[in-house]
Amino acid sequence: MIKVIIGKLMELACPAPTQDLELNTKNRNAAIKEDHIQYGPLNLADEDYWKRAAKHWRTTEEVAKQSRCGNCTAFDISPRMLKCMPGPTSEPIEDREGYLGYCYMHHFKCHSARTCYTWAAGGPITRNLVSMKWQEKSEK
Repeated sequence: MIKVIIGKLMELACPAPTQDLELNTKNRNAAIKEDHIQYGPLNLADEDYWKRAAKHWRTTEEVAKQSRCGNCTAFDISPRMLKCMPGPTSEPIEDREGYLGYCYMHHFKCHSARTCYTWAAGGPITRNLVSMKWQEKSEK
C-alpha cells in the first residue's frame, strides 16, 4: 500500500487491479467462475442469470434485479476511485446502462449494472474517506 501526503490528507495509491489489466481480468474471471460469487451477467439481458440469482437469494427476479453492484456496500465510486478508472465509462451518469466502480470484495473493476451472489446492501461508496478505509482494510 502506497500512501502519499497531500496537504494534511493522506492519499492511497489506486488499487493494483485498477492499473493492471491482467490482474483485473484474473480477479474478474475468478469472480465469474466461483460458485459462491457468480459475477454477472455478461449480457445484461440474460434472463437465465437473473433467474439463478433470484433462486440463490430465495426471492423474485424483479427483486434480484434491484440488487446490483451499483448499490452494493463494497462498490466504490468515490471521487478518488473514479480517477483510478479508465476513460469516460468511469463517470456515473443516470441515463447510461451502467458505469465502472471498484469492488473491494473481489478486487476488480466492476460494472454497476451487474451483480454477484455476495452482494450486500448499503452502497455505493461515494466519499473519499470511506473509500480509503475500505482500501486499507482490503489490503491487510
